[in-house]
Amino acid sequence: MNSLDSIRLNFSADSLWGLNIILAVIMFGIALELTVDDFRRLKDNPRASVVGVLAQFVLLPAFTFLLVYILRPHPSLALGMFLVAACPGGNISNFLTHLARGNTALSVSLTAVGTALAIFTTPLNLSLWASLYPPTSGLLKEISLDAWNMIETIITLAGIPLMLGMLVRHYLPRAAQVMAKGVKPVSIFVFIGFVVVAFGNNYDHFTEHIGKVAVLVLLHNALALATGFYAARLAGLQFADQKTIAIETGIQNSGLGLILIFRFFDGLGGMAIVAAWWGIWHIIAGLSLALVWSRWKTATSIAR
Repeated sequence: MNSLDSIRLNFSADSLWGLNIILAVIMFGIALELTVDDFRRLKDNPRASVVGVLAQFVLLPAFTFLLVYILRPHPSLALGMFLVAACPGGNISNFLTHLARGNTALSVSLTAVGTALAIFTTPLNLSLWASLYPPTSGLLKEISLDAWNMIETIITLAGIPLMLGMLVRHYLPRAAQVMAKGVKPVSIFVFIGFVVVAFGNNYDHFTEHIGKVAVLVLLHNALALATGFYAARLAGLQFADQKTIAIETGIQNSGLGLILIFRFFDGLGGMAIVAAWWGIWHIIAGLSLALVWSRWKTATSIAR
């Protein structure tokens, strides 16, 4: 086994359960602000909705395959990239879209739809693209990935909290409004804190292999952001929608990816480091980009 794959990040069973709970609470917090109208709203802006879904679940996995084919990273790193690309949008995309002065309503709707679709698209995209690349295809055969078990896991972590949050929002709207003000921001900050602590606990692993991973993640994240932005631009969408789809495509739920890696891939070193570093880098890149966009009063020169 390659030394990279022999790495096991310092994630105890309690830490993994903690991450499960944090992600479930985040999804519940997001859902507290969702209604059926958020899904219906996609009909009011169908072109932006279609572009957002295609960028997230079709273009990004396909372009990730091309990037892997060109760079030819170590198989476990490549498999980590395929998994991250197959995950739905990240849990801070709505906040970043608001900060960037994007279309927050579109962001919320895409997050909701993306999370629902990910129940099936995440295992499908991972199996499809990883099987088409021979080095990762071999890894999949060794691991014997159970797609149905993965679907059950995603339903538990994302689908059920999403449904429960929407039910509370529907039947107890005032309580949902009060809860959302605390649950959503607190859970996101707890998640960021969890990422920071996890980084500190695995500092030696990151510093030892950062040269192999940092450039890959930087290029992959830049590709994701560019995919969303230019797909929206080529579709003739407004600049606010371009920013929104860029953020939705470039901010991935790497926390979900980490859970899947530990549950189905025995914490395979290369995969875990890619997903973990994604969890750190996309916050840095997304926040930086959102701050730059927030200072642009107009974007005439770019939109044209």
